[in-house]
Amino acid sequence: MEVGKEKMIAKTEEDFNGLKEIGKIVAFIRDELVQRTIPGITTKELDDIAGELLEKAGAVSAPKGEYDFPGYTCISLNEEVAHGIPGHRVIHEGDLVNIDVSASKNGYFADTGISFVVREGEEELTKICDVAKKAFEAGLKRAKPGSKKSGIGRAVFETARQHGFTVIKNLTGHGVGRSIHEAPNHIYNYNDTWDDELLKEGMVIAFEPFISTLEEEVFQKEDGWTYATEKSYVAQLEHTIILTKNGPIIVTL
Repeated sequence: MEVGKEKMIAKTEEDFNGLKEIGKIVAFIRDELVQRTIPGITTKELDDIAGELLEKAGAVSAPKGEYDFPGYTCISLNEEVAHGIPGHRVIHEGDLVNIDVSASKNGYFADTGISFVVREGEEELTKICDVAKKAFEAGLKRAKPGSKKSGIGRAVFETARQHGFTVIKNLTGHGVGRSIHEAPNHIYNYNDTWDDELLKEGMVIAFEPFISTLEEEVFQKEDGWTYATEKSYVAQLEHTIILTKNGPIIVTL
């Protein structure tokens, strides 16, 4: 999915309210799909629920609307990491599922995602999901105007390492707000010192750590969309945040 060039800086009350409104919508749909993910359901059935909820909320699916993606949401299972196409694949107990919901309303975009284990019990899978949450919290502490963007990635990588995991290096967070992908083009999951851009007040970013059990890169499957690993499990947590001098505002909680 291509990255745009513009960078949104949230300044007005209208900006904050617009981002909070679409943030609340995608968060509600994400949580609803997590609740509905039970053994036996297909990824297409979940995606159809998302389509109905988006329509009800007066919002437009970002992957479908911006990229003609074959689904309202991206749903990835097990070896799939991101941009999984909803289809006839049946979800089973113990599966690692990632649900990623992004949409727009009134010209504002928000993006959120979560990895979870269906009816938890798989200890390692549950652990990487927990570490993704810890990595998100560690990176969030570095998300301050005036700080280096690379500090967010450093915090994610250090958190992964502390728990015996690593990160996916070729999937990154990104700017969001007026389009689904905009500047800053990359928010890495590791410390990249050439990426020393300073964070600015009002910047809107989709911050999404990807924690991996082994591999550090994903490959694109033949469907032209899905990113997967050869033999690793990967967990992601993603929220859209607005940077302010009083701390980041998460609009997709």
